[in-house]
Amino acid sequence: MARERREIKRIESAAARQVTFSKRRRGLFKKAQELSVLCDADVALIVFSSTGKLSQFASSSMNEIIDKYNTHSKNLGKTEQPSLDLNLEHSKYANLNEQLAEASLRLRQMRGEELEGLNVEELQQLEKNLESGLHRVLQTKDSQFLEQINDLERKSTQLAEENMQLRNQVSQIPPAGKQAVADTENVIAEEGQSSESVMTALHSGSSQDNDGGSDVSLKLGLPCVAWK
Repeated sequence: MARERREIKRIESAAARQVTFSKRRRGLFKKAQELSVLCDADVALIVFSSTGKLSQFASSSMNEIIDKYNTHSKNLGKTEQPSLDLNLEHSKYANLNEQLAEASLRLRQMRGEELEGLNVEELQQLEKNLESGLHRVLQTKDSQFLEQINDLERKSTQLAEENMQLRNQVSQIPPAGKQAVADTENVIAEEGQSSESVMTALHSGSSQDNDGGSDVSLKLGLPCVAWK
Protein backbone atom coordinates (compact mmCIF):
# COMPACT_ATOMS: atom_id res chain seq x y z
CA MET A 1 0.00 0.00 0.00
CA ALA A 2 1.12 3.53 -0.77
CA ARG A 3 2.32 5.61 2.12
CA GLU A 4 -0.13 8.30 3.09
CA ARG A 5 1.21 11.85 2.67
CA ARG A 6 0.91 13.92 5.81
CA GLU A 7 -0.49 17.39 5.47
CA ILE A 8 2.14 20.03 6.21
CA LYS A 9 0.78 21.98 9.15
CA ARG A 10 1.53 22.46 12.82
CA ILE A 11 1.06 19.34 14.91
CA GLU A 12 -1.28 20.12 17.77
CA SER A 13 -0.14 17.32 20.09
CA ALA A 14 3.01 18.27 21.98
CA ALA A 15 4.19 14.61 22.29
CA ALA A 16 3.62 13.88 18.61
CA ARG A 17 5.26 17.15 17.72
CA GLN A 18 8.37 16.25 19.74
CA VAL A 19 8.59 12.80 18.16
CA THR A 20 8.25 14.24 14.67
CA PHE A 21 10.88 16.87 15.46
CA SER A 22 13.41 14.27 16.58
CA LYS A 23 12.85 12.07 13.53
CA ARG A 24 12.97 14.92 11.01
CA ARG A 25 16.02 16.45 12.68
CA ARG A 26 18.02 13.25 12.38
CA GLY A 27 17.00 12.91 8.76
CA LEU A 28 17.89 16.53 8.04
CA PHE A 29 21.32 16.17 9.65
CA LYS A 30 21.89 12.97 7.69
CA LYS A 31 21.06 14.68 4.41
CA ALA A 32 23.38 17.59 5.30
CA GLN A 33 26.24 15.21 6.01
CA GLU A 34 25.65 13.34 2.75
CA LEU A 35 25.64 16.67 0.84
CA SER A 36 28.96 17.72 2.38
CA VAL A 37 30.60 14.38 1.64
CA LEU A 38 29.26 13.81 -1.85
CA CYS A 39 29.77 17.36 -3.10
CA ASP A 40 32.72 18.47 -0.94
CA ALA A 41 30.67 21.39 0.31
CA ASP A 42 30.82 23.32 3.56
CA VAL A 43 27.51 22.74 5.27
CA ALA A 44 26.34 24.25 8.55
CA LEU A 45 22.93 23.56 10.03
CA ILE A 46 21.43 25.24 13.10
CA VAL A 47 18.07 24.22 14.52
CA PHE A 48 16.20 25.52 17.57
CA SER A 49 13.34 23.48 18.92
CA SER A 50 10.06 24.95 20.15
CA THR A 51 11.46 24.78 23.67
CA GLY A 52 14.62 26.70 22.65
CA LYS A 53 16.99 23.73 22.56
CA LEU A 54 19.87 24.16 20.08
CA SER A 55 20.86 21.43 17.62
CA GLN A 56 23.60 22.04 15.08
CA PHE A 57 25.67 20.32 12.42
CA ALA A 58 28.79 21.52 10.63
CA SER A 59 30.85 19.71 8.04
CA SER A 60 33.97 21.49 9.32
CA SER A 61 34.16 24.32 11.87
CA MET A 62 30.91 26.10 12.63
CA ASN A 63 32.71 29.41 13.37
CA GLU A 64 34.68 29.29 10.11
CA ILE A 65 31.53 28.61 8.10
CA ILE A 66 29.72 31.45 9.87
CA ASP A 67 32.64 33.84 9.21
CA LYS A 68 32.64 32.79 5.58
CA TYR A 69 28.93 33.43 5.43
CA ASN A 70 29.28 36.92 6.95
CA THR A 71 32.08 37.86 4.54
CA HIS A 72 30.08 36.60 1.60
CA SER A 73 27.02 38.57 2.72
CA LYS A 74 29.02 41.81 2.96
CA ASN A 75 30.55 41.30 -0.49
CA LEU A 76 27.16 40.44 -1.90
CA GLY A 77 25.75 43.70 -0.54
CA LYS A 78 28.59 45.68 -2.14
CA THR A 79 28.12 44.02 -5.52
CA GLU A 80 24.37 44.58 -5.46
CA GLN A 81 24.64 48.27 -4.53
CA PRO A 82 26.05 49.43 -7.91
CA SER A 83 23.27 47.52 -9.59
CA LEU A 84 20.72 49.44 -7.54
CA ASP A 85 22.49 52.74 -8.30
CA LEU A 86 22.57 51.83 -11.97
CA ASN A 87 18.86 51.13 -11.95
CA LEU A 88 18.22 54.45 -10.24
CA GLU A 89 20.35 56.31 -12.77
CA HIS A 90 18.58 54.53 -15.59
CA SER A 91 15.22 55.56 -14.13
CA LYS A 92 16.37 59.19 -13.86
CA TYR A 93 17.69 59.09 -17.42
CA ALA A 94 14.39 57.72 -18.72
CA ASN A 95 12.48 60.40 -16.79
CA LEU A 96 14.68 63.14 -18.22
CA ASN A 97 14.17 61.77 -21.71
CA GLU A 98 10.42 61.89 -21.23
CA GLN A 99 10.58 65.48 -19.98
CA LEU A 100 12.79 66.45 -22.92
CA ALA A 101 10.44 64.86 -25.42
CA GLU A 102 7.44 66.61 -23.85
CA ALA A 103 9.21 69.98 -23.83
CA SER A 104 10.26 69.53 -27.48
CA LEU A 105 6.67 68.73 -28.45
CA ARG A 106 5.39 71.83 -26.64
CA LEU A 107 7.99 73.96 -28.38
CA ARG A 108 6.99 72.65 -31.78
CA GLN A 109 3.35 73.29 -30.94
CA MET A 110 4.22 76.85 -29.91
CA ARG A 111 5.66 77.24 -33.43
CA GLY A 112 2.40 75.95 -34.89
CA GLU A 113 3.63 72.43 -35.64
CA GLU A 114 2.09 69.04 -34.79
CA LEU A 115 -1.28 70.47 -33.78
CA GLU A 116 -3.30 67.60 -35.21
CA GLY A 117 -3.54 65.70 -31.94
CA LEU A 118 -4.89 68.67 -29.94
CA ASN A 119 -8.56 69.20 -29.24
CA VAL A 120 -10.37 72.55 -29.13
CA GLU A 121 -9.71 73.16 -25.43
CA GLU A 122 -6.00 72.41 -25.80
CA LEU A 123 -5.81 74.71 -28.83
CA GLN A 124 -7.53 77.50 -26.86
CA GLN A 125 -5.10 77.01 -23.99
CA LEU A 126 -2.20 77.12 -26.42
CA GLU A 127 -3.59 80.35 -27.88
CA LYS A 128 -3.80 81.90 -24.40
CA ASN A 129 -0.22 80.87 -23.67
CA LEU A 130 0.95 82.45 -26.92
CA GLU A 131 -0.93 85.68 -26.20
CA SER A 132 0.48 85.82 -22.69
CA GLY A 133 3.99 85.19 -23.96
CA LEU A 134 3.63 87.84 -26.66
CA HIS A 135 2.40 90.34 -24.06
CA ARG A 136 5.45 89.70 -21.90
CA VAL A 137 7.74 90.06 -24.93
CA LEU A 138 6.18 93.44 -25.80
CA GLN A 139 6.49 94.63 -22.22
CA THR A 140 10.14 93.66 -22.12
CA LYS A 141 10.80 95.39 -25.46
CA ASP A 142 9.04 98.59 -24.35
CA SER A 143 10.98 98.56 -21.10
CA GLN A 144 14.28 98.26 -22.95
CA PHE A 145 13.30 101.06 -25.36
CA LEU A 146 12.38 103.32 -22.43
CA GLU A 147 15.66 102.54 -20.74
CA GLN A 148 17.59 103.42 -23.90
CA ILE A 149 15.67 106.71 -24.26
CA ASN A 150 16.41 107.64 -20.65
CA ASP A 151 20.06 106.80 -21.19
CA LEU A 152 20.20 109.05 -24.25
CA GLU A 153 18.50 111.87 -22.35
CA ARG A 154 21.01 111.57 -19.53
CA LYS A 155 23.88 111.68 -22.01
CA SER A 156 22.33 114.73 -23.76
CA THR A 157 21.97 116.57 -20.44
CA GLN A 158 25.53 115.68 -19.50
CA LEU A 159 26.83 116.98 -22.84
CA ALA A 160 24.83 120.22 -22.46
CA GLU A 161 26.31 120.79 -19.00
CA GLU A 162 29.82 120.13 -20.27
CA ASN A 163 29.22 122.53 -23.18
CA MET A 164 28.03 125.24 -20.78
CA GLN A 165 31.08 124.74 -18.58
CA LEU A 166 33.37 125.08 -21.60
CA ARG A 167 31.62 128.29 -22.65
CA ASN A 168 32.03 129.75 -19.17
CA GLN A 169 35.70 128.87 -19.19
CA VAL A 170 36.20 130.43 -22.63
CA SER A 171 34.38 133.63 -21.60
CA GLN A 172 36.79 134.08 -18.69
CA ILE A 173 39.87 133.93 -20.98
CA PRO A 174 40.77 137.15 -23.09
CA PRO A 175 40.25 136.50 -26.81
CA ALA A 176 43.78 136.25 -28.14
CA GLY A 177 42.72 136.56 -31.78
CA LYS A 178 40.82 139.80 -31.30
CA GLN A 179 43.61 141.29 -29.24
CA ALA A 180 46.14 140.43 -31.94
CA VAL A 181 44.00 142.12 -34.61
CA ALA A 182 43.60 145.23 -32.47
CA ASP A 183 47.36 145.44 -31.90
CA THR A 184 47.99 145.07 -35.63
CA GLU A 185 45.57 147.92 -36.47
CA ASN A 186 47.21 150.18 -33.90
CA VAL A 187 50.64 149.50 -35.33
CA ILE A 188 49.43 150.22 -38.87
CA ALA A 189 47.77 153.45 -37.74
CA GLU A 190 50.91 154.61 -35.96
CA GLU A 191 53.10 153.78 -38.97
CA GLY A 192 50.73 155.66 -41.32
CA GLN A 193 50.83 158.78 -39.15
CA SER A 194 54.62 158.71 -39.02
CA SER A 195 54.88 158.44 -42.80
CA GLU A 196 52.64 161.46 -43.37
CA SER A 197 54.65 163.44 -40.84
CA VAL A 198 57.89 162.50 -42.53
CA MET A 199 56.55 163.39 -45.99
CA THR A 200 55.23 166.65 -44.70
CA ALA A 201 58.56 167.49 -43.13
CA LEU A 202 60.45 166.57 -46.25
CA HIS A 203 58.13 168.59 -48.44
CA SER A 204 58.50 171.56 -46.15
CA GLY A 205 62.27 171.18 -46.14
CA SER A 206 62.41 171.11 -49.93
CA SER A 207 60.32 174.20 -50.23
CA GLN A 208 62.50 175.98 -47.73
CA ASP A 209 65.67 174.87 -49.52
CA ASN A 210 64.36 176.12 -52.87
CA ASP A 211 63.41 179.44 -51.40
CA GLY A 212 66.83 179.79 -49.81
CA GLY A 213 68.59 179.01 -53.08
CA SER A 214 66.59 181.65 -54.88
CA ASP A 215 67.50 184.28 -52.34
CA VAL A 216 71.14 183.34 -52.53
CA SER A 217 71.11 183.59 -56.28
CA LEU A 218 69.56 187.01 -56.18
CA LYS A 219 72.03 188.21 -53.60
CA LEU A 220 75.00 187.09 -55.65
CA GLY A 221 73.66 188.81 -58.78
CA LEU A 222 73.53 185.65 -60.82
CA PRO A 223 71.16 185.61 -63.73
CA CYS A 224 67.94 183.78 -63.10
CA VAL A 225 68.34 181.74 -66.22
CA ALA A 226 71.51 180.23 -64.86
CA TRP A 227 69.66 179.33 -61.61
CA LYS A 228 66.99 177.69 -63.51
